[in-house]
Amino acid sequence: MQLRKRIAKQKRRRTFRVRNRVRKSLAGRLRLSVYRSNKNIFAQIIDDDAGHTLVAASTAEESICPKGASGGNSDAAVKVGMAIAERAEKKGIVQVSFDRGQYRFHGRVRALANAARERGLSF
Repeated sequence: MQLRKRIAKQKRRRTFRVRNRVRKSLAGRLRLSVYRSNKNIFAQIIDDDAGHTLVAASTAEESICPKGASGGNSDAAVKVGMAIAERAEKKGIVQVSFDRGQYRFHGRVRALANAARERGLSF
């Protein structure tokens, strides 16, 4: 039980460390936050000043990932990245700062980021 608590604490510290670095270095920009579970991947663009989510996309939506398809792989992450960039473009959002949270910039997180960049978001 102690190991679980220690790992949870490390993840929380890593998340806050990354988020604070993003907020300080790119103050005034909107934040593209990524959350990854085993089955799905979620992305949202957040205005930290107002405390509101402006745009969101995830593999839990049937328009992105139909029933029966896996939402926990890199192909699904690419679809989410393209969807979030497309929705951001409709709202007039071009520049964001990328908040990877507690996750390494690797695998699904990297696939999402690269797809969003290709679609027109800059970070």
